[in-house]
Amino acid sequence: MSVPVRKQIRFILNDRPISLDDIAPDFTLLDFLRIDQRLTGTKEGCAEGDCGACTVLVGRLGTDGLVYETVNACIRFVGSLDACHVVTIEHLAAADGALHPVQQAMVDRHGSQCGFCTPGIVMSLYDLWLETNDATPAAIEKALQGNLCRCTGYETIIEAAKAASAVASNDDRLVAGRTAMKARLSELRDGARVEIETGKGTMFVPATVDDLADILEANPEATIVAGSTDVGLWVTKQFRSIAPVVFINNLVELKQISETAEGLTLGAGASYSDAFEAIAGRYPTMRGFWERIGGEQVRNMGTVGGNIANGSPIGDTPPPLIALSAQVTLRKGAGERTLPLEDFFIDYGKQDRQPGEFVSAVHIPAFDESRKFAAYKISKRRDEDISAVCGAFNVKLESGRVADICIAFGGMAATPKRASAVEGALLNQPWSEETILAAMEKFAEDYQPLTDWRATADYRLLVARNLLRRFFMETQGETVRIERFEMAGA
Repeated sequence: MSVPVRKQIRFILNDRPISLDDIAPDFTLLDFLRIDQRLTGTKEGCAEGDCGACTVLVGRLGTDGLVYETVNACIRFVGSLDACHVVTIEHLAAADGALHPVQQAMVDRHGSQCGFCTPGIVMSLYDLWLETNDATPAAIEKALQGNLCRCTGYETIIEAAKAASAVASNDDRLVAGRTAMKARLSELRDGARVEIETGKGTMFVPATVDDLADILEANPEATIVAGSTDVGLWVTKQFRSIAPVVFINNLVELKQISETAEGLTLGAGASYSDAFEAIAGRYPTMRGFWERIGGEQVRNMGTVGGNIANGSPIGDTPPPLIALSAQVTLRKGAGERTLPLEDFFIDYGKQDRQPGEFVSAVHIPAFDESRKFAAYKISKRRDEDISAVCGAFNVKLESGRVADICIAFGGMAATPKRASAVEGALLNQPWSEETILAAMEKFAEDYQPLTDWRATADYRLLVARNLLRRFFMETQGETVRIERFEMAGA
């Protein structure tokens, strides 16, 4: 069934409606704000979604109503903003110029020095302020994971966040105008496909998942963009063309999360933040691991399906999902197929995805409580860093012997990959330190990792061996201490 086609992107910027009919597929929100709108409070620091200086809020209508989330404007494309509300630092102060409680607390607690990172920090704390009036230290630190500051040392910023969280304000524009904004955004959702062609290429915003399938069948070479946490860097760092591009973050159908006795199904468009409660509830040992995927802004933007479809060997989600025997569903046109996630990854940069086909869902079986499972992320910086090594272990023990085992690693090969030789050395063997020490030597048969700026090949092999030993020790009830300033585990 054909859908109506609209030739403009429409969204709300602070209080103003925006309609754009001549917008390049790779035009970032940051450049739009600073260059076109002269809203220069939003800063450019890293241009890769790492420092948080460009943080803004984006409101969207979903299954839970109107939701505001922090995002990195430097890697968010304007084409992805249809029917959204973009909120910048300039929108926080009251109409009479009085500072917002978060801003005032930053002033009172001396939370800013050079001031460059301050607008992004304020926006992250503002998002937290909207969610709670009693922010805990842990919640504040989590909210600030995606914001880097080299001046203040964070102590004064955390003090400001604590002070602001206790201050309510009925005059806040987002709080007072929530009902009206929901109505405005609902009016913008007219059920039309957005299709804009410029000298830099064509972009699409599909109206439905069926419309997405039609677009991709007609444009099989198109770049599919969900959260743009990786594709954004293709533009800002590699200067690659992404046209034609299809923005899918508006598709509520792809964000669905369903739970049954058989397991958990995540729509491919569900963000890390969307999936957090379901993942943490069904697989509790994943909670700490999930909270270390990027910073809050990255988790709000990035999607589980995108992380899988991109096929990066250092993607965080594939190793634990493989260890949990996850499956992935792909769609092309009206047809679908499902395969084990481990079979989806073929070689570096190559996945089992045909032209015009897209990842539509990820299925994770219900966890057997009799099994032992853990996932570990090793990175130079504990928060908001890319993995050097990511490992996941899932073992079933019967009468003290290994009845079944699955071990998967990222950062060790051209793709996320199981450690089949290590598994073979453990299967049907006693779950003992002697067995573990012998199996550790088999990692060299499974992996020949590369040396790069994140870690050397020797270090990666050593880490993989030690993670197996750590997993064994934890299954024995031992607490493994991780030094604060070493490369941190989960």
